[in-house]
Amino acid sequence: MAGIGVVATLTVAEGKNAEFEAIFADLAAAVRANEPGNLFYTLTRSRANGQVYRVLEAYADQTALDAHGKTDYFRAAGPKLGPCLAGAPEIEYLDAV
Repeated sequence: MAGIGVVATLTVAEGKNAEFEAIFADLAAAVRANEPGNLFYTLTRSRANGQVYRVLEAYADQTALDAHGKTDYFRAAGPKLGPCLAGAPEIEYLDAV
């Protein structure tokens, strides 16, 4: 499978989990509905630390990944998600092999 993977690690502030998950659910629905180059976009929560989430993403190619970052709904989600976070997200980009 050709493509690009992304793992975004997000640490959520205490007491903000439900708000974070609700905002993310809206974002994920918009991604799935509007981005044919997105292969999957899934929020996962750490079993070891319930404040740590990882977004597992895959895109068909760099063009699809670039398009994702430019969407209005992705740009609008940042200011909504930011107050829920305990720190800056960590983003790792991966190449499919």
